[in-house]
Amino acid sequence: GSQKGADSYSSLKGTDSSASDTSLSVPPSAAVKRARNDSGNKVSVVLGAQWGDEGKGKVVDLLATESDVVCRCQGGNNAGHTVVVDEEEYDFHLLPSGIINTKCTSFIGNGVVIHLPGLFEEIDKNEKKGLKGWDKRLVISDRAHIVFDFHQAVDGLQEVQRQAQEGQNIGTTKKGIGPTYACKASRTGLRICDLMADFSEFSTRVKNLVLQYQSMYPALKVDVESELKKLKDYAERIRPLVRDGVYFMYDAIHGPLKKILVEGANAALLDIDFGTYPFVTSSNCTVGGVCTGLGIPPANIGEVYGVSKAYTTRVGIGAFPTEQLNAVGELLQTRGHEVGVTTGRKRRCGWLDLVILKYAHMINGFTAIALTKLDILDVLDEIKVGVAYKINGKRVPYFPANMEVLQKVEVEYETFPGWKTDTSAARKWSDLPPKAQNYIRFVENRIGVPIKWVGVGKSRECMIQMF
Repeated sequence: GSQKGADSYSSLKGTDSSASDTSLSVPPSAAVKRARNDSGNKVSVVLGAQWGDEGKGKVVDLLATESDVVCRCQGGNNAGHTVVVDEEEYDFHLLPSGIINTKCTSFIGNGVVIHLPGLFEEIDKNEKKGLKGWDKRLVISDRAHIVFDFHQAVDGLQEVQRQAQEGQNIGTTKKGIGPTYACKASRTGLRICDLMADFSEFSTRVKNLVLQYQSMYPALKVDVESELKKLKDYAERIRPLVRDGVYFMYDAIHGPLKKILVEGANAALLDIDFGTYPFVTSSNCTVGGVCTGLGIPPANIGEVYGVSKAYTTRVGIGAFPTEQLNAVGELLQTRGHEVGVTTGRKRRCGWLDLVILKYAHMINGFTAIALTKLDILDVLDEIKVGVAYKINGKRVPYFPANMEVLQKVEVEYETFPGWKTDTSAARKWSDLPPKAQNYIRFVENRIGVPIKWVGVGKSRECMIQMF
């Protein structure tokens, strides 16, 4: 469990360090030497290797069944993870997918931005589907930033402004994520710890922030008193869940043996530093975001699992070299039910792009890959895989940073015969047709990372584990 009560936020006490001061002149004991060598429990990480929507929720759900702690480290309710358990479909946006597991603590880390009305709406929705006892196993970092309703309004206004000025927007989810991270970077943000402290001080800072936004966006209408009233109620509802996240993670890592899982939101190509900028999210959704979003050292990162579809999809606008604006793209879209969980937008579809996967691997250092939705390719006569980019007829060994350059790359493909067999009932490697096995092995060899899971359907049982 999450050891609530005595050490929850409402009654946090300082620790007494005076007892340890006497040992400074004594040579280190065997225990101290052992502690220096032992960096603690390792965390396993699940990250998107494309533009999101790869089926991370399914992989997390699979691993969460045997995890003690499942953490979110970045993003907000712009994420959407669907998990199917006993034919019940749960949609998670802010809650870690591990919340279904009754033996597991779910932790929302400091790198996550939290919209409290969205969080409670999500809890209520999932409670109706049978989620019970979540309040005994949810922990929220006091350093996480708050997404206000007016951040969401500003997000919408900014998109309208971009459309008017540049003829195109970024295609955000309008969940206020970008404006909240911008506030965080400009040091005007407010955090959960501020909400837990003096409410009148908190109210003053919220009002000042609203005035600042209204001076930039005169069309912005905000009912500050109403928003503050709601926040005061939410403050009391979450108070028992709030902890100092750094201490929480340190305890989890250095306490008894625990399986700790980190659930990445978004994906490598949406990373604020490494994605297809500016058509990206506002956080680091690559492996570095795990350390900064949870307050853990790099030495504690163990397995890093990359999740990729057996083809490629992208929501919103931005370069997409292997996109198929034809019957193939439509077939992938309809067969794969490619519609965004958070936005309801149709996803753009194309062939698997190994340049992207290799690039994601360079940044994240995947130890294994989950290849999902292989069954969507079952009906195709031939299947292509993008293996290289050419600029002016010459192969480039890197993934271009500049969007104009990326728009113009020519993709070099390898073509495979389709297996034309229903794979959805396959439960082990030997159940897959040889042509499907060949496709998987080709992908694995080209990226240089072993494929640990192959997904052939929606539910838990449809993940074939290879090793």
